[in-house]
Amino acid sequence: MKISRKNSIRIQYVLDQLVPPILRDSKIFMYLPMKLVFKDKASIFMNFKNTVFDLDESGFSRLYESTADVNELQGETDLNEECTKKILRSIIGRSTLEVGCGRGYLSNLLSKKGKTTAVDISISQNLKDKYKKVNFIEANIQDLPFKDNQFDTVVCTHTLEHVQDLSGAIEELRRVAKKKLIIVVPKQRPYKYTFSLHIHFFEYEWSLKEWFGTAHEYYIKDLGDWYYHETY
Repeated sequence: MKISRKNSIRIQYVLDQLVPPILRDSKIFMYLPMKLVFKDKASIFMNFKNTVFDLDESGFSRLYESTADVNELQGETDLNEECTKKILRSIIGRSTLEVGCGRGYLSNLLSKKGKTTAVDISISQNLKDKYKKVNFIEANIQDLPFKDNQFDTVVCTHTLEHVQDLSGAIEELRRVAKKKLIIVVPKQRPYKYTFSLHIHFFEYEWSLKEWFGTAHEYYIKDLGDWYYHETY
């Protein structure tokens, strides 16, 4: 069963705001719902936060490949409609890079507006065949194979919450962006057991400012998820 991002946000709100933290962080309490949702993959999600920083790049990639079928529960994209519309209105310039393209939903929309390159840690041939106008490249967000200021707009949605080196990833995104950087991250409280492979959590507006600072001209908006952009 596919779950829309809108409904996913509602479920997350109930879990984050109405279930006491002592239960949310309880292995006994969380085991059954994890098992119901993830079945044989439940142990991966239950142990994720204890092991993720011990993984090398190949191990990190294999982890996400092994849970790809679970990630598809949310359909083509993790983006909600409000964020998608805001991104498409905010693109500037003739070249766009999407970092963390996932199943290619946003990359396809961006390719209708101009030249689009999309990267992820793993790209399937099926994805390349499905969206032929997009230039797909396998790459790690922490080491992007592009020149400084190569793309007019760089977009990164529902990705930074997953990366091991968050400050390094932000540096790389800024390095390759010439005019604008657009970010979307989930508005979520940190708990030990979550229904997603998230390492970083952005509960408040200042949670983003803590990482991004205020050195650039920036804009932040709560659109169910956090929408953020900075211009140069």
